[in-house]
Amino acid sequence: MAAEAPLAAIGTPAPPFELRGTDGRLHTLQSLAGPRGTVIAFICNHCPYVKAILPRLVRDARELKALGVHVIGINANDAKAYPEDRFERMVEVAPTLSFPYLYDETQAVARAYGAVCTPDFFGFDASLRLRYRGRLDASRKETAPEGARRELFEAMRQIAESGQAPAEQHACIGCSIKWRDEAA
Repeated sequence: MAAEAPLAAIGTPAPPFELRGTDGRLHTLQSLAGPRGTVIAFICNHCPYVKAILPRLVRDARELKALGVHVIGINANDAKAYPEDRFERMVEVAPTLSFPYLYDETQAVARAYGAVCTPDFFGFDASLRLRYRGRLDASRKETAPEGARRELFEAMRQIAESGQAPAEQHACIGCSIKWRDEAA
């Protein structure tokens, strides 16, 4: 089911975390944060919305890193209900990415951030204050046309340079995060 991310309170601090990466190590927000900004991208392996944007996200993450902005991918989906999102499959996907890919097995991090869909992007400044909650570009289940505005990239470049994000931010749309059934 498609979900749209709500607007977020700009200036909110990034919730800290410690999660296992596909490299088998534990990573914290502080250890992965960029010196000029950080993007937390809630993604997964199976979602058609993520598949549509993934090559562009990989490209943008490479280019943002050169600007001092780091991208961190986090998968919080219920792997029992969606086996393609299990950790072992994440390890298989990780070599195609240009950023760390972490597993939020308890879903506590996704809840702390208020993530609702995949993909869901949170862009933070150098002080880890939220400056951008929006989409990568105009892609949906289909990749946006060639030459589409690179909204996340442009916003994070502006944040890296000035600390401020554009006033206009378009909400992410994607598959709803697959929450575990707490009663099970």
